[in-house]
Amino acid sequence: MDKSKVIVGLDIGTTSIKVIVAESIQNQLNVIGVGSERSQGLSRGVIVDIDKAAASIKSAVAHAEKKANVPINAVYAGIPANMLNIEKCDGIFAVGEPSREITAQDVAQVVNSALIRNLPPEREIVDVLPSEFIVDGFDGIKDPRGMVGTRLEFHGILFTAAKTVIHNTRKAVAQAGLQLAGLVINPMALGQLILDDGEADFGTIILDLGGGQSTAAVIHDHKLKFSHVDPEGGDYITKDISVVLNTTLANAERLKREYGNADAELVTGDDQFPVAIVGQTNPQMVGEDYLAEIIQARVEQILARLGTGLSQVHAFNLPGGIVVTGGVSALPGVTELVQKVYQRPVKRYIPDQMGLRHPSFAQGLSIVSYIAHLGEIDTLIRQVVDPVTANARPVSSPSRPVTVAPSRPVPTERPAASSQPARTQSQPAAHTPAEPKKKKKKTSQRLKNLFTNFFD
Repeated sequence: MDKSKVIVGLDIGTTSIKVIVAESIQNQLNVIGVGSERSQGLSRGVIVDIDKAAASIKSAVAHAEKKANVPINAVYAGIPANMLNIEKCDGIFAVGEPSREITAQDVAQVVNSALIRNLPPEREIVDVLPSEFIVDGFDGIKDPRGMVGTRLEFHGILFTAAKTVIHNTRKAVAQAGLQLAGLVINPMALGQLILDDGEADFGTIILDLGGGQSTAAVIHDHKLKFSHVDPEGGDYITKDISVVLNTTLANAERLKREYGNADAELVTGDDQFPVAIVGQTNPQMVGEDYLAEIIQARVEQILARLGTGLSQVHAFNLPGGIVVTGGVSALPGVTELVQKVYQRPVKRYIPDQMGLRHPSFAQGLSIVSYIAHLGEIDTLIRQVVDPVTANARPVSSPSRPVTVAPSRPVPTERPAASSQPARTQSQPAAHTPAEPKKKKKKTSQRLKNLFTNFFD
């Protein structure tokens, strides 16, 4: 039996829209097609013109469809961390008969009970991540199906976002002639892709330095615990170069890519390059050190604002250090500058798949990777949260032999993040178990728990 499936990830960025088509075969993920298109109708990571955004999505999907040679009718879209709320949620459900096994329907019922809350009219639930299930006082259960019990409890983390952001994403995807198979929270997917098991467990900061905005996220205990968004990114660096050097935006972008460096101290010598000045016939020579000073000033401002939010949750005390990704992290000197500003170990993530070897593709790749590695219980919970999109068929299975690109390797190098604060989780209504229970914690668990107080 062919158990392969095709997953399509849609990364709707401020500067570009990327579509990644991957085939998942026996837990092996192979990228078979990529499409990219200049973004239209977006501002600071959010769709502000649905018609223009839909046209860009349609064009990017067409490119990916041609390269992958499979029909694309549904996509998984990423949701930015703008105004993302993170809070705990708990639910209790009485199974009933003591000899009856817990079913998927019982799991759906207990998750539903955790979702009963008064949300503000401008917010919508995006996802729920399970922390644990408890069956008759026995805790730490990941999947209670098949167990026998009378009382089922659920503890999880609830993610809500601005309804406008979610609605505009759904509308743009539909207007592009596609079905939305599901929504994925960008920093959560990114954490699963670019962090190893130890980094995700003990706590690590992810900086996603994009073109339209920059996002800082904290992954701890394999969960997204905090996100903070700054509304500035690579586009602001380009505007600074344009204003200071009195050149066009297109020329400023070219200068940034060809001669730019985020750390002026790394630029040595007296190397210069010509700059076409608006209103002048002859170009003017500018030193690379001066260009680096312009870039560094803006990047330091972004890092300072992101650092304020991270300091409030003591994220810099986590042992995992910092991983940077995103298009801006491709600039030379970014990793060195982040390390100077935050005084923490820093590494950059760059995808290693053929055709994706640029940090700007990390987010799109993380979406397909996240969906491919969802477990049965996670899929069941997603169906409870959003039964319509969760049951969408992602894509037709390929009807031909597919020439696959190299599978996802273990990353060695890594990149950066984006803007505007998201709140840490609020305390949910408590459901105390009828009978106290607690097992001994393993010794290896105690060290990790030293850092739990930062978020829980």
